[in-house]
Amino acid sequence: MTKAKINDLIFRELLKRGYSLEGNTRIWNIADSKLWYLTPPQAQAFLDLEKSEDYQKDVIQKEIDLINKNIKEITEKLGKKPLNIIDLGCGDGKKADLFIKKLRGKMKIRYCPIDISSYMVEKAINNIEKSNVEEIVKLQWNISDFENLENIAAILRINGFKRNLILLLGNTLGNFEINELLYEIRSAMREEDVLIIGNGLDIKKSKDILKAYDNPFLDNLLIRTLTQIGLDKKDVKYSARFKNSRVEMYYTILNDKKVKFLGKEVNFNKGDQIIVAVSYKYDKDEFMSFMKMYFDDARLYVSKDNSYALAVCKK
Repeated sequence: MTKAKINDLIFRELLKRGYSLEGNTRIWNIADSKLWYLTPPQAQAFLDLEKSEDYQKDVIQKEIDLINKNIKEITEKLGKKPLNIIDLGCGDGKKADLFIKKLRGKMKIRYCPIDISSYMVEKAINNIEKSNVEEIVKLQWNISDFENLENIAAILRINGFKRNLILLLGNTLGNFEINELLYEIRSAMREEDVLIIGNGLDIKKSKDILKAYDNPFLDNLLIRTLTQIGLDKKDVKYSARFKNSRVEMYYTILNDKKVKFLGKEVNFNKGDQIIVAVSYKYDKDEFMSFMKMYFDDARLYVSKDNSYALAVCKK
């Protein structure tokens, strides 16, 4: 991996957050999924992770199986009127394409990808163009975080497309504070809209959960955040732990390191830990309680091993 230039945004985030102490260990926390996809190589590293054998088995296949098994009930809830599909955290669009293939011919479909990465949005548009949807929405807010969802959802309700299907698939919810994100999504919905969430569940077997995070493709994704604050792969060691109802993916500093940028100096000490990503986990009952808190109509479909859930929700 070639040495990356220091990224202004990530470095400023590091300075703003500083570190906390746990005993004698300094903990730096820059866990924010927005920082994972700032460059095309970062975005491609995430797509490589999605294609990896472990990720396919632990996330993608379980989600696909739940969709396929329950698509009849889901389709009945969607009805037959024209539908906007808003794909939050669209990635390369292939997760949404599964729904499009199931719904094509039953209703008119307009597709709107939303992602912080322009690289991802371009990939999604290219993939969905092959699916013969009526329209792919291309607007300035395709490339944005989810805070613009209410505006996007309102803009799309034109030319007969009054209903929105909002997709939040691929364990994306786990990367966010659940109350904040569900509130934003609910605020953007009307009674006829449907939200579908795919997310992993806590089955109280932390060792089994952590196996999924002992993944070289995940390391290949997350190390790119650290190389953009002046660290090198040889300076750190990747690990994951289950703590505070979430998986924390972090790096331990192996040797003292000094980084200078923007007229500032940051001294990393040997033994410091930098949390780069978190994935919140909820058991089935906890997850359902959150759905019921924000949605009057919520149905949960769960994988055979209880490790993955598909939630279908209406206001």
